[in-house]
Amino acid sequence: MHPNPAFRWPKSNNDHADADERAALEALIANIGFGMIFAETPDGPRVAHVPVFSTGDGALQFHLSRGNALTKHIASKTSLCVINGPDAYVSPDWYGVDNQVPTWNYLSLELEGPVRAMEREGLIALIDDLVAHNEAKLAPKPEWHRDKIDDELFEKMLDSIVGFEMEILAWRPTAKFSQNKPEAAREKAAKALDANGRRAVAHMIREFGR
Repeated sequence: MHPNPAFRWPKSNNDHADADERAALEALIANIGFGMIFAETPDGPRVAHVPVFSTGDGALQFHLSRGNALTKHIASKTSLCVINGPDAYVSPDWYGVDNQVPTWNYLSLELEGPVRAMEREGLIALIDDLVAHNEAKLAPKPEWHRDKIDDELFEKMLDSIVGFEMEILAWRPTAKFSQNKPEAAREKAAKALDANGRRAVAHMIREFGR
C-alpha cells in the first residue's frame, strides 16, 4: 500500500474494508482475475503467477502446478497475493505545472492471509468456477465446458495441480492516479496518456480525481 493517504482506495485507514469497500475490491478481483502469490520457502522467497477466484466470503482460491517451488511449502503459511490493474509512466511535462517530477500511476491490491491446501473436490469446483467466470466474459461466444474433453484427460490434469485457499485477513489497495495534483493538471495528464494509447490509466485519472 502506498504511504500517501491520497492514494488509498477505498479510503480505509487500516487493513479492513467495510461492506461497500469490499464489494468494490471483489469487483476488481473478478475483473482482473490474475495475480501473484508470494511466500517464503526453505530456498528463499518465491512467487507464482496464477489465475485467482474470490469466493465472495473472504477467501481467495488458486491452484499451482505440483512442480512449482511454492507447492510443497505454502500450505499453513501466511502468504501475500498482489493483483495489479492498469499502470503507466507519467511525464512531468504533461501536468503543465512547474517543479513536477516523473512518476508512475497504478492500481494494485495486496491480500494477505494463511493458506490451506484444498481437497480434490474443492479443486474441481475451483476449476469449474474459473472457467465459468472467464467464459462468461467472452459472450456471445458459446461457453466452453469440461464435458468437451474426456474424463481421463481431465483427471490427468487434476493430478498435475494442487488447489489452495487463502483466508483474507488484510485488504490493502492502492490507487495512485495523480489525486495529489490540481484538477486542470490531472486532465492535461489524462489527455496526454490518451494520446499515447494508455486509455485505461487516463480513465482512472479522471475517475479517481473526482
